[in-house]
Amino acid sequence: MALKEQSIVVAGGGSTFTPGIIMMLLENLDKFPIRQIKFYDNDYDRQKQIADATEIILKERAPQIKFVATTDPEEAFTDIDFVMAHIRVGKYAMREKDEKIPLKYGVVGQETCGPGGIAYGMRSIGGVLELVDYMEKYSPDAWMLNYSNPAAIVAEATRKLRPNSKIINICDMPVGIEARMAEILGLESRKDMTIRYYGLNHFGWWTDIRDKDGNDLMPKIKEHVAEHGYVTPGELNGRPEEEIEPSWMHTFGKAKEVYALDPKVLPNTYLKYYFYPQDEVEHSNPEHTRANEVMENREKKVFSECNRIANIKTAKDAKLVTDDHASYIVDLARAIAYNTRERMLLIVPNNGSIVNFDPTAMVEIPCIVGSQGPEPLTMGEIPRFQKGLMEQQVGVEKLVVEAWAEGSYQKLWQALTLSRIVPNARIAKQILDDLIEANKEYWPELV
Repeated sequence: MALKEQSIVVAGGGSTFTPGIIMMLLENLDKFPIRQIKFYDNDYDRQKQIADATEIILKERAPQIKFVATTDPEEAFTDIDFVMAHIRVGKYAMREKDEKIPLKYGVVGQETCGPGGIAYGMRSIGGVLELVDYMEKYSPDAWMLNYSNPAAIVAEATRKLRPNSKIINICDMPVGIEARMAEILGLESRKDMTIRYYGLNHFGWWTDIRDKDGNDLMPKIKEHVAEHGYVTPGELNGRPEEEIEPSWMHTFGKAKEVYALDPKVLPNTYLKYYFYPQDEVEHSNPEHTRANEVMENREKKVFSECNRIANIKTAKDAKLVTDDHASYIVDLARAIAYNTRERMLLIVPNNGSIVNFDPTAMVEIPCIVGSQGPEPLTMGEIPRFQKGLMEQQVGVEKLVVEAWAEGSYQKLWQALTLSRIVPNARIAKQILDDLIEANKEYWPELV
């Protein structure tokens, strides 16, 4: 029986990640057939550059797919099966402020962790809720697959403020690390592994990794991580499969120190910001942060390539490539559309999956995904060390969402103070006041 063709809107059509999604969708048309792709963005000029190239790519590779790029919500969200959402409210200009303002006070400046992540979360909540509302108004049977950052705060906001919405929050970071694990093991793909994992988004641990025959793969990965972190054998030998930016190489290497805190499990790389914040500040350049690196590299490369394709009117030699997270989102959409019952790592309400943890916390755990959405797997009890860390971080996330919903300065100050990354309440207040000034255009008014 032929698979039903799907209609998709990419919310954040002007994102540099959008071409990677399109390339992945085209590679998987046999497994996930598509009748229509739409782009939606509130920045016409930015989206147009990606859309012009995409239109040429589709005409050459899949002319049967109808393509629309629009800034009109009704046109974008009518007659769709999936919203693939990856918006960045304030774009990279605001990310740069998220990173540089905390560094003025000797505090980590990072996109999703600490003050920078809180600032970004306060901008993202309203944008993601707006997309949910458009979807429910114009295509109430559709699903939103959301990987807009900071995923932990956005997931808590949708749980609390849109509890009945058909939205699944995902993150590509574990996928990227698992690809490195597969390379360390000499496997062809991360899909050759079955994993157990628990935590919060950007704040979790692998507890078990096995091959399809049930053989334990953890010892070999641990041996490598204890010596090299998640730097792959190819990178160690000077033969990386792709060019990795210096900040990421530092992150993958730092996993060695993060792992040392609990060698029974394998950590997510983002834990470095919470365990060694002073190291990250020392390693940072307050004048040139990750946002600058992205704007100078990924942003320029993607837009330059899209404009080149649009100018020469052909994508036959296009240098646009599939992203790790694009493959993940296609797998998720397939699982829902065709009830594949795939096992995937998702951000979902705990509801007892982690037995000794807040049932309302949005946790990242393996789920079986079918046409009704995710069915979380039980992870059992977790150790005191991880539980204590996670409780503190969940407190931060919940306070941020409450601050946004209530317009509460006090709760946002408390959220910043509670973050492991911020040294004390006085510095938290100084950072908060600077962030309020920088985000006047984007945050609700706080009193």
